[in-house]
Amino acid sequence: MPNPNEDTPSALSQAQQRAVTELLRVAPVADDLARRFQEAGFSLALVGGSVRDALLGRLGNDLDFTTDARPEDVLKIVRPWADAVWEVGIAFGTVGAHKGARVGDTDMTFQIEITTYRSEAYDRTSRKPEVSYGDSIEQDLVRRDFTVNAMAVALPEKEFIDPYGGLVDLAARVLRTPGTPEESFSDDPLRMMRAARFAAQLDFEVAPEVVAAMTDMAGRIEIVSAERVRDELNKLILSDHPRKGLTLLVDTGLAAHVLPELPALRLESDEHHRHKDVYEHTLIVLEQAIALEENGPDLALRLSALLHDIGKPRTRRFEKDGRVSFHHHEVVGAKMTKKRMTALKYSNELVKDVSRLVELHLRFHGYGTGEWTDSAVRRYVRDAGPLLDRLHKLTRSDCTTRNKRKAAALSRAYDGLEERIAQLQEQEELDSIRPDLDGNQIMEILGVTPGPVIGKAYKHLLELRLENGPMEHEAAVAALKEWWAGQE
Repeated sequence: MPNPNEDTPSALSQAQQRAVTELLRVAPVADDLARRFQEAGFSLALVGGSVRDALLGRLGNDLDFTTDARPEDVLKIVRPWADAVWEVGIAFGTVGAHKGARVGDTDMTFQIEITTYRSEAYDRTSRKPEVSYGDSIEQDLVRRDFTVNAMAVALPEKEFIDPYGGLVDLAARVLRTPGTPEESFSDDPLRMMRAARFAAQLDFEVAPEVVAAMTDMAGRIEIVSAERVRDELNKLILSDHPRKGLTLLVDTGLAAHVLPELPALRLESDEHHRHKDVYEHTLIVLEQAIALEENGPDLALRLSALLHDIGKPRTRRFEKDGRVSFHHHEVVGAKMTKKRMTALKYSNELVKDVSRLVELHLRFHGYGTGEWTDSAVRRYVRDAGPLLDRLHKLTRSDCTTRNKRKAAALSRAYDGLEERIAQLQEQEELDSIRPDLDGNQIMEILGVTPGPVIGKAYKHLLELRLENGPMEHEAAVAALKEWWAGQE
């Protein structure tokens, strides 16, 4: 990626060299496909994000093409050639395909999308674009979101097409629109969120006129479906630089429409006076959580870091001694998280996981310097369930104090808790805590048939298991009979 300190000619030269290398790599597939379109009397060009990524030296196996062929003609050309074809996007002029190819010494599978030249626009109340086909590649490129995505390479001749200065903007690391930003965002308001997403993904700056249009037109995002908003938000949050994109959403007012709980945090003072507000603390927690990820971006962890303190505005209290408190903000925040994520059409499983992490993120602070009993440690593990590893990361990330001594003490305390958990897990199989007797055994011992009493007995034995650890079979039977006698 060009360095911001490089002069533009140097950055342009490097980008062009990278593009040549990347295009040569995919030539076995791209050129073969282009020749088939040529033989059928149609044009084909690599386009959009594929050209951008080639110039950045990061072109993967996903290739986007554009053509003057209509979708039905595309299908006729592609079906005999591809390993698999799908028509999910055909209503929008897009045909998808898989194609395996030998590239150098490596067998690769390419995922390909071929879209007919098109133009599309929203009416002022529509949630879906109206698709109409265009007649030229220039007409297709002007409808694209940003100039860095409005470049093409005609194939197989490798002619570079850049009518709107995308290469210069890419070298300068700037996001601009091919036409006026007002016209672009009116056509598809989701492009405002894409500006924030690309800023986060590519670490680009957004041109001042684009930021101004985003600010003026933020309310237009309301006509976009929750699913499309959610998908863009996910891409932003899972990017390398989410702070950059989130800051843009908040500063332009877009966040007030799609995630209003986030800008609301700017109004709250941090109770420890570590930061100017809870918003800044939240962004730091998110960055620290990302640093702890081990197997790539984790959406549940990142969302829980972003939302962990959203209950603070509703729970703020000014104490007599001048302190600010946010009692039970984790409980309130969990409910708010569930409501917001449900509105954004997240899956039930993800809503449940993230809201649970928000609810549990303060639990560790009762641990102190190790005062928890084994029973308390068991309950911590039981309550976290399969989210325990994420809860470890979220809790560690939530320490943003500038006091190095305090930060070190918190880290040592959490190290101690993790060691306690590991020891108990080794001894007791904490990952699958359950009573020492199952439902069938309970019915046999008590001589009862299935019913509510079995659940009550099971819960009682689970509490004993959490409190005392594993019990011998005879002791568990005696405890069950003692409980049963008290019920009669």
